[in-house]
Amino acid sequence: MAKAASFTCSNCGAVHSKWTGRCDDCGAWNTITEDKPLSAGPSAKGLGAMRGASIRLSELSDAEAPPARSASGLDELDRVLGGGLVPASAVLVGGDPGIGKSTLLLQGAAAFARRGLKAVYISGEEAAAQVRMRAKRLGLADAPVKLATETNLRNILTTLEAERPDLAIIDSIQTMWLDTVDSAPGTVSQVRSTAHELTTFAKRQGISVILVGHVTKEGQIAGPRVVEHMVDTVLYFEGERGHQFRILRAVKNRFGPADEIGVFEMTSAGLAEVANPSALFLSETDTPAPGSAVFAGIEGTRPVLCEFQALVSPAPAGQARRSVVGWDGGRLSMILAVLEARCGIPFAGLDVYLNVAGGMKVGEPAADLAVATALLSAREDAALPADTVVFGEISLSGAL
Repeated sequence: MAKAASFTCSNCGAVHSKWTGRCDDCGAWNTITEDKPLSAGPSAKGLGAMRGASIRLSELSDAEAPPARSASGLDELDRVLGGGLVPASAVLVGGDPGIGKSTLLLQGAAAFARRGLKAVYISGEEAAAQVRMRAKRLGLADAPVKLATETNLRNILTTLEAERPDLAIIDSIQTMWLDTVDSAPGTVSQVRSTAHELTTFAKRQGISVILVGHVTKEGQIAGPRVVEHMVDTVLYFEGERGHQFRILRAVKNRFGPADEIGVFEMTSAGLAEVANPSALFLSETDTPAPGSAVFAGIEGTRPVLCEFQALVSPAPAGQARRSVVGWDGGRLSMILAVLEARCGIPFAGLDVYLNVAGGMKVGEPAADLAVATALLSAREDAALPADTVVFGEISLSGAL
């Protein structure tokens, strides 16, 4: 029986059972193409007719020395990577445009090269002169980093094979293209194919490859999700445009802890590492203010203090507003419901605004009590003592 044809959107990667003019998932027009099945060959009826070569098996208990990591020279980056770059690994770094991905990796490449290791920076978005201008502004003009501007992946792989660097940075994966893929750069098929080629090349040549990826408006790395499964480590570079700090967060790491974070501060001279993030996320005022509560949480492997700020005010005629920045809006509604139902503290007819100072994003359930404390402090217009730190999860029954 013939296999049913499938159709894929070249813009978002959604799979459809039939061709349509418009993708139902992303709304793009004329992006649905038929998937071409791989050639089965003359002996497709069974694997028995196509014998492969035997592979060498080893014992799980075999004691082999783990590959030595190479420190990047940036302590916060090494922390997120689990101690440094692992040879033959592929790392994907995603983030909003203009957030500082290229600046971070250029500084990392310079620090890496100054330690006597060989680093190559391939830019597909900027001319070499533009990259040199940024390096000069960052004080990296004398760093021994090899630089090139290219988008043809075949040329890039040939160059890297000849240069044999310890680290190769590809900025960005959305600009790379393969002549064997019949689509434009940045499409799903091109991103998937180029990422696969680069990951395979890193494993075969034993070099560390860092890929830069743009994110969509939903905050996901643009392109098919399979790219995140191909690479060994996925990092997100986060930050708010109105704040000077940036957070490098690991969401996947085969060689270290996931959810680890590194904190940087954007300055006129580039990104500066922040050794004590708690000092950055707390307000600088010495006088406690109503509606403020300090929360002690864990980000990765280290404790971080951050400040929840709440404002409660009478709502004008109509429905009361609930506005949240840096925390889950649904969880705020739950905390308000628990305070009303279990504690008898009404918030009906009141506008509620909640913010995490410094632009920090908190996802821990243990922040429930800090949020409730900040809300009560704002409602009663009473400040907490300056030496108070609050944490704890609140259940629907009101129990801690």
